[in-house]
Amino acid sequence: MPIVADIDVMLARRKMSVGELADRVGITPANLAVLKNGRAKAVRFATLAALCEVLDCQPGDLLHWEAEDTAGERTVPADAT
Repeated sequence: MPIVADIDVMLARRKMSVGELADRVGITPANLAVLKNGRAKAVRFATLAALCEVLDCQPGDLLHWEAEDTAGERTVPADAT
């Protein structure tokens, strides 16, 4: 899927564990892992808002788009840094 969650990056910046984030957001660690590992097919705006509130960030800090080539592999857009 071309939408990628960068939750690990924000967790590292905030020096927070997955378990602590899950508790503070109000979701299970398993559901957070699904989102964090790119296996989620959708995310509720309420969950995204809670993640942003707890991590003190914007949605764009947690999610980004990566193009897929014809083989189905992800490629980073040329202007992404």
